[in-house]
Amino acid sequence: MDLLMPSTGLLFWMTIVFFVVLAVLWKWGFPAITNMVRDRKNFIDDSLRKAHEANEKLANIQKEGESILQEAREKQLRILKEATATRDAIVAKAQDQVKEDGARLLNDAKAEIELTKQQAIREVRSQIAELSVKIAEKVVRERLSGENKQMDLIDKLLAEVSAYERNDIKQ
Repeated sequence: MDLLMPSTGLLFWMTIVFFVVLAVLWKWGFPAITNMVRDRKNFIDDSLRKAHEANEKLANIQKEGESILQEAREKQLRILKEATATRDAIVAKAQDQVKEDGARLLNDAKAEIELTKQQAIREVRSQIAELSVKIAEKVVRERLSGENKQMDLIDKLLAEVSAYERNDIKQ
């Protein structure tokens, strides 16, 4: 029954030891424990605050990334439109240049053909004139074998030239 009912001396010394341990804990143990709990709480609060800031920064970075991506897409579309416009302008310019070159070549060819045609006509006329003179010379030699015939022909030609000049002056 001693275990259930301790003696007063034992109870006295247990009470003194309890209060001494309580005083030591109160003086040095509890403040250290509360400081550790407070530091831990501050660390957790600080970590939560930093996590919130990190989440906000991440959200801002995502928004900035989306806005940068949108700007890049808009810039890409603008560059593509400019490139398309430039390509169309270059193609149109090249087509105009080809048309101009084609027209110029066609005109040059026509002019050259006309020049060649004129030269051919001149050559043919020249050859015809030479042949006519040679033929006329032979015919005249045969016809004008006498002096009377030559004088008659000269008079006739002078009369024709005079009549021709009178007709030109009247007109």
